[in-house]
Amino acid sequence: MMQTLTDRIDGLDARVLEGRVTALNGLLVEAEGPVSGLSLGAHATIVTGRGTAECEIVGFRGQTALMMPFGPLEGIRPGAKVVLQPDSARVRPCLSWLGRVVDGFARPLDGGPALSEGPHAYPLKGDPPMAHGRARLGERMDMGVRVLNAFAPMRRGQRLGIFAGSGVGKSVLMSMLARACDADVIVIGLIGERGREAREFVDDVLGPEGRARSVVITETSDAPALARRQAAHLTLTVAEYFRDQRKDVLCLMDSVTRFALAQREIGLAAGEPPTTRGYTPSVFAELPRLLERAGPGVERRDGRKTGTISGLFTVLVDGDDHNEPIADAVRGILDGHVVMSRAIAERGRFPAIDVLKSVSRTAPEVFAPAERPLVAEARKMLSAYADMEELIRLGAYSHGSNPALDRAIALNDPLEAFLGQGKDEAADIPSTFATLAGILDGEGIPS
Repeated sequence: MMQTLTDRIDGLDARVLEGRVTALNGLLVEAEGPVSGLSLGAHATIVTGRGTAECEIVGFRGQTALMMPFGPLEGIRPGAKVVLQPDSARVRPCLSWLGRVVDGFARPLDGGPALSEGPHAYPLKGDPPMAHGRARLGERMDMGVRVLNAFAPMRRGQRLGIFAGSGVGKSVLMSMLARACDADVIVIGLIGERGREAREFVDDVLGPEGRARSVVITETSDAPALARRQAAHLTLTVAEYFRDQRKDVLCLMDSVTRFALAQREIGLAAGEPPTTRGYTPSVFAELPRLLERAGPGVERRDGRKTGTISGLFTVLVDGDDHNEPIADAVRGILDGHVVMSRAIAERGRFPAIDVLKSVSRTAPEVFAPAERPLVAEARKMLSAYADMEELIRLGAYSHGSNPALDRAIALNDPLEAFLGQGKDEAADIPSTFATLAGILDGEGIPS
């Protein structure tokens, strides 16, 4: 601890760079100061009549820096002193962060003591590893959820998107994964959540078992846009720290859409033009920079195990439109997508995952030879039933006219029961495929 403190003191810049507030326009604070202290992404502290206000430089207009606040602006006046911090924001995670709930500034929200600091500083907006320096994806992960293990398998270091409208069970699915997934550490980012739901997720949904191996970073919907964006970046930074400790990390972020909305708010305030459905160009530049930070670590030449970050990122689709701009952009970046359907949720099957619309791009590589035909047959039966569902419900289909469809009808109820799972239930990979094989062999189906 003393060595860490000594290193931090030695690294401090003895200079104090100051500027002055020149204007306040909506959420933008304009300030002037020494050019060496004005850089994009740098933090600044404004001395107000009520204390201080933390800001970040988000753009420039000539020699004037445009800053946005991390908190309220009350008390700021023209000419107020601005203390500039030219270095980009950094944090020092350590193993003792497990079990803690923090905000986007790594300040505790769980009533516990201040967080301990590790020996190494990590940049808040880290760069993704070089593409050709990354390790390959690892072995298959046991997700603890039957429908994912069977139809959307995930390898260590893979990134999947969970696409759903509001109120179809994303948070419950995340809690099932946090409790049952075969990962060493869970890092959870709750970005723009309702204040009520953040506490309930940690205490009730995640539970003591899930929380013990988790770090939760949260900024609620009432937080400023910069704070919400920073919470998303901190989530990936903490995940990178545990990856560097050679841990297999599961990074859960809910939701990427609210990160994009925060970035849009920042871009519009800084003067960016709105483009696709009002989203600014910086949104589509920041999305890959954030999401590409997840994945396998840098490949080690000595053959030692490298850590991984397996990412599950939820996308809140606008109006249940799965082709809206953010959903479309994220789907193109990630290694697969899991689609949750409102129609399935309305008929009471949870998790409400639409198997036929969900794809894992690594699925062909992870299935064992005996598993591949089971998954193909199950998909075939679900697809055949879906194609003729309207006629079946109307009674317009005559039994016996199509043997393949007769089999799909007979298997539909058992397969629906297989796809459903209670939130406190866990299902490993062997039991998943044993159950699926029994259904396809006709066990439990009335003759």
